[in-house]
Amino acid sequence: MQRIMIIGQPGSGKSTLARTVAAITGLPVVHLDHIHWQAGWVERSVEEKTRLCRAAEAAEAWVFEGGHSTTWDTRMARAQMVVWLDMPLPLRAWRVLKRSILWYGRVRPDLPEGCLERFGPQTLPFWAYIWRTRHSARSAMARLAAGVPEGKTLVRLRSRAEVAAFLNRLETEIRPSRHC
Repeated sequence: MQRIMIIGQPGSGKSTLARTVAAITGLPVVHLDHIHWQAGWVERSVEEKTRLCRAAEAAEAWVFEGGHSTTWDTRMARAQMVVWLDMPLPLRAWRVLKRSILWYGRVRPDLPEGCLERFGPQTLPFWAYIWRTRHSARSAMARLAAGVPEGKTLVRLRSRAEVAAFLNRLETEIRPSRHC
């Protein structure tokens, strides 16, 4: 397995899962937030994000986590496995709140330098986005999952227990000698 695509809504655990999968497989991680943002929370243009996504997708190996749905088609065409983190809204909201508090004033590993974690009124637009897209984004991911071509692996994870079981299976498949 050389290319793994991870999708999910904010707070679903994409970045954490990508780092863990990378540790197990040795594959490099592409965090979409490194493509989406520049230092100081400056958003790149859609054209630049698309160009950077396409360049990352062209690499031989990756664990690519994140959205930018305009590039899902080419990313899925190259991916061998698509992982959909389909977590409930209360869990996702809790995770976003928790990471905002824990990382406040520092840069998370999935963000570019100069994007200090924020907490407070300046994050209201992000919370509004999470609420506003709770159904539409999930529907878009369901459509993507339904269109995963035969021959590619689709993994839909709906709970922490399912994520843990997936990682255990992956580690067993990748590193069978560690379990003897």
